[in-house]
Amino acid sequence: MATVGHQLRGESPDGPGGAAAGLTGGTSPDTSRDALPGARPLDEADLRPWLILATIPGLGPRSLNRLLERFGTPEALLGADGSRLAAAGARPAVIERLRDPRPDLVAAALDWAQAADAHLVARPDPRYPARLGELVDAPLVLYVRGDPQVLADPQLAIVGSRNPTPGAGETTREFARHLAACGLTITSGLAVGIDAAAHRGALEAGNTLAVMGTGPDRVYPAAHRDLARLIAAHGALVTEFPPGTGPKSEHFPRRNRLIAALSLGTLVVEAALQSGSLITARLAAELGREVFAIPGSIHNPLARGCHALIRQGAKLVETAQDVLEELAPLLAPFLGPELPLPSSALAPTAESAPVTLTPDAERPPGGASRTTRAGTSRSRPAGSPGGEDQLAGWAQDRPSPGTADALVGEDADYQRLLEALGSDPVPVDLLIQRTGLPANQVSSMLLMLELQGQVSVAPGGRYCRLFHSPP
Repeated sequence: MATVGHQLRGESPDGPGGAAAGLTGGTSPDTSRDALPGARPLDEADLRPWLILATIPGLGPRSLNRLLERFGTPEALLGADGSRLAAAGARPAVIERLRDPRPDLVAAALDWAQAADAHLVARPDPRYPARLGELVDAPLVLYVRGDPQVLADPQLAIVGSRNPTPGAGETTREFARHLAACGLTITSGLAVGIDAAAHRGALEAGNTLAVMGTGPDRVYPAAHRDLARLIAAHGALVTEFPPGTGPKSEHFPRRNRLIAALSLGTLVVEAALQSGSLITARLAAELGREVFAIPGSIHNPLARGCHALIRQGAKLVETAQDVLEELAPLLAPFLGPELPLPSSALAPTAESAPVTLTPDAERPPGGASRTTRAGTSRSRPAGSPGGEDQLAGWAQDRPSPGTADALVGEDADYQRLLEALGSDPVPVDLLIQRTGLPANQVSSMLLMLELQGQVSVAPGGRYCRLFHSPP
């Protein structure tokens, strides 16, 4: 069956999935990728005054947009004298900065845009996303690497912790993969943790958009250079910061507002109470966007931000279908009557323990994971040799209680296993997959951790970590 994305791109389900870099036709940002009659990207002469304004140090888009409302065009604003600027409400510091543009930054931006997949998208450009135009501090110019048409696609932001639990990272990747396959472009901030998992999951099935807190020629963190290249090839990287701009702490809240504004909704997977993801969710709510949150264990401190959002009115999400159903009215302009929303039978759940899937992997009917979830004995993994002799051997080899705490605290394998555990119950086979440790060793270590009160056993032979937080 055709997906939302196929119809948006005017493709058959079996047609090519990626648009070529350097497209020049304009789009309608609200409904489709069809070019508007006579619409075209701005040429260099038209772009230059916008770049002059956008690259003036110390002048933000809020002040510039307010002045542009008064003067109409960047040429008129740049040509206004001090008295007219003052009459329009410009402070002396703003007037002084308008008189001191940076032609070197303008030249650097134009040079950067010579690359085949580099695009400068100013406010009048038909490719400029209409949703960003709702911001009072909408960027005057966007620097895009990849396909700028992706900016107009229906998007879902997925954000969360930079240090998620293993289960949250896997859930994020599975949700992103499924929702991208349904035609949503997955938008996030290219950070480590949940952001990276969202991008990678989306790349397995569709498009993703990364909003950056640096210039378009920088990647932060540097470890994500390869990921950034993949995103540019199968989506887009976008920033409001000119080439040469490095990462600064004040850039990332500005990045977050673009993530919230570009998307129809924001899904928070795992976030502490002080997480920057809650800022993105708040900005989304202020813009009238949908806010979703996946709940977690009450013992997991990284779930408290999601629980707080749910108490404040965010939609509790258990499956990807929950997101699609809530967004259905907003997706209507992108869908034809013959294209229903996907069946919930294919939607991953937040409670499942999903596995990392390759781009061509498919889930079996009914949404079951491809990894076997056989019931596992507490004493050993399913399928391992056992019996009373083996249990007796464990009893002989097991350290005495007096030395157990020291062994666990110092042993790197125990630390790896504890990091692989989360507050939600996890089957032993998934712990073996996460740690790379032999099955018999994992079972023995789990027994030791259970005796120490560091893990507990749930029905079905699943284990979860005990954090001993106060009630």
